[in-house]
Amino acid sequence: MTRVAVVTGGTRGIGASISAALKSAGYTVAANYAGNDEAAEKFKSETGIAVYKWDVGNFDACSEGLSKVENDLGPIDVVVNNAGITRDGMLHKMTPEAWNEVIRVDLSSMFNMTRPVIDGMRMRGHGRIINISSINGQKGQMGQANYSAAKAGIIGFTKALALETARKGITVNCIAPGYINTDMVAAVPEKVLESIIAAIPVNRLGRAEEIAHCVLFLADEKAGFITGSTISANGGQYLV
Repeated sequence: MTRVAVVTGGTRGIGASISAALKSAGYTVAANYAGNDEAAEKFKSETGIAVYKWDVGNFDACSEGLSKVENDLGPIDVVVNNAGITRDGMLHKMTPEAWNEVIRVDLSSMFNMTRPVIDGMRMRGHGRIINISSINGQKGQMGQANYSAAKAGIIGFTKALALETARKGITVNCIAPGYINTDMVAAVPEKVLESIIAAIPVNRLGRAEEIAHCVLFLADEKAGFITGSTISANGGQYLV
């Protein structure tokens, strides 16, 4: 049986690697994206993966988008909640808009993307929900009170939902990446990047495909005894 997987933020960066890895492993993949049509179409043409545009911070948009995926591809078995944004700033300068937008996209999307599919997973007795948190949700980060709060909230959401769904054949797990060699990190000033790498015991940035490999492990049929867990993929930078 071919399983259907949805990856939010699935056309660029870590999400693109996750989408491609799932397809290579035999999943039928739907890659969600928020706004970059050019990047999404390029990703679609290069990989053959179907792309779907909707705002993960909006519950109705998620319900409609997920319904379209199921109509096109079949029942959704795997949800990878990867989409996220940053609006960095010290709290004494942070605007309500910067706080609310990060919470909406990075944290509320957990509910928005999971609630529409959870009943189907419970009925079928199988599901994999994999949430992408961050090292900064585990240890905190100056200038990221909004982002750290959202990413820490993802870990709590994961644990609670894992307890609710364990008897239904649904696992809910989390991955907390450290600093990964994506376009966003590559844009960091060279001296800042050097200091970041110096703080990582393995002495390098992570690779997006390494996070994708964690997703494949948790999505696998043989990972059914693992739920409510957080995999820290950070090169030893922060030990939990």
